[in-house]
Amino acid sequence: MRREILVSATAHESWVALMEDGQLVEMMLDRADEDRLLGDIYLGKVEAVLPGIQAAFVDIGTDKAGFLHVSDLETGDDDDENGGGGRRRRDRKDPPIQDSIRKGQEIIVQVTKEPISTKGPRLTAEISLPGRFLVYMPGSSRVGVSRKIEDREERARLRKLAKLVLPKDEGGIIVRTVSEELNQETFQKDFDRLTGIWRKILKKRQGAKAPCVLHGEAKLISGVIRDLFSNRFESITVDDKGIYNEILQYVKSVAPELEDRVRHYTGSESLFDKHGVEEEFQSTLQTRAMLKSGGYLIIEPTEALVSIDVNTGRYKGKKDPESTILKTNLEATQEIARQLRLRDIGGIVVCDFIDMESQKNRDQVLNELRAHLVRDRARTKAFEVSNLGLVEMTRQRVRPSLFQTLTDSCDHCAGTGRVYTPSTVVRQIERSIRRVSVKGDEKDVLIRMHPEVALRIMEKEPDFIRKLGQTTRIKLDMRDDPLLREDEFRILSGAAQTDVTSRYVAA
Repeated sequence: MRREILVSATAHESWVALMEDGQLVEMMLDRADEDRLLGDIYLGKVEAVLPGIQAAFVDIGTDKAGFLHVSDLETGDDDDENGGGGRRRRDRKDPPIQDSIRKGQEIIVQVTKEPISTKGPRLTAEISLPGRFLVYMPGSSRVGVSRKIEDREERARLRKLAKLVLPKDEGGIIVRTVSEELNQETFQKDFDRLTGIWRKILKKRQGAKAPCVLHGEAKLISGVIRDLFSNRFESITVDDKGIYNEILQYVKSVAPELEDRVRHYTGSESLFDKHGVEEEFQSTLQTRAMLKSGGYLIIEPTEALVSIDVNTGRYKGKKDPESTILKTNLEATQEIARQLRLRDIGGIVVCDFIDMESQKNRDQVLNELRAHLVRDRARTKAFEVSNLGLVEMTRQRVRPSLFQTLTDSCDHCAGTGRVYTPSTVVRQIERSIRRVSVKGDEKDVLIRMHPEVALRIMEKEPDFIRKLGQTTRIKLDMRDDPLLREDEFRILSGAAQTDVTSRYVAA
């Protein structure tokens, strides 16, 4: 399988796209005006201890207090690459939370889940510091190896090396997936860097007053390079010169054999347009996802769970109905696994497959779904197919889905629909005008937009039009239009103000 990473960055936002055999499978977003908390380490102050639910609320300086469960106070023994709550054993008996912490106490915590909807961030006191090859856990005492390294001899070798670099009573470490075939010297360098970070955190904690940040996790692009980029990827292509140089220097220092896979894109057409990324991603904001056979999925998020319904659509098959249903369901398993990653859907998911009479066919569909879920970096678990053809599953949720991030509740439909946020519309306008520049047919352009979007530009980016005009060499102007929807804009060309929007806006 051919895997690629595409990075598209501007001063306001950074996008990372993961491609497999030319198909988009994951999208990640980081915006300069929206703080990412995941992985950040804080000195927090306990606001309340609730024995009834064995949890505490901790003030870390965010709008909503963080949630700390008793099971996240101590490190477990689960052999897993991920930090935080994913390491605990479910059958472990924890001492009552009221015996461990008290109201007003200062405590070092780490964010394991971003704030989602009305919930504040999820916290853990089980601190983990991820490096390129190791995850260092200062409060633990064990050595683990990523489950994704399956070879027994290699697991044993890596565990032995890890124990050699870990001094007694200096915490615990987990060997990451990219560490296969590495030597002790490489492990030692990564371990020394991580323990150095922990010493800085402890030093900053001295004299600090809660709530405050003790350590910020790597931002999106840095984290992707650290956690993902390995010899499993054919290339990483970046459209920003500065970020390209940063990535290149990092790769030279930790994995010089991958240096020739780091590429700088300089084409006139945008990187994402060249690979069809934006058009494909736009389809993920729709409820319907098409299957190659003519069948389709209906994906609908609710407050409690996400439902996925499988339909044969126009595919009627050539044999008996059971064969047609089986083929559609098997094809749906691959697309379901892809859509979960692409939309970054988390929590409870219920997949309504087309009813199958044969238990053998049900088992085949379930096994196929599980096989495709193996590629997912998030933890997933799919349960048995019920008599109604339903598969209940869970997927690790650490941040709001991209659908939630990019959209707002729609006032016109009492919250039953969604519209793009003003900041999202501004970025769409920017990308569209860059397409205008690439094509070169329009020289004088007026952009009409909803007043909320115009207000956002005037308040947050007052030089947006001037700078965009300079970089694209197009004479630009903008006007607010209350008759447009909040997430709608029009591109008008020339003195006649000909509407050319459809030529440049992704469908």
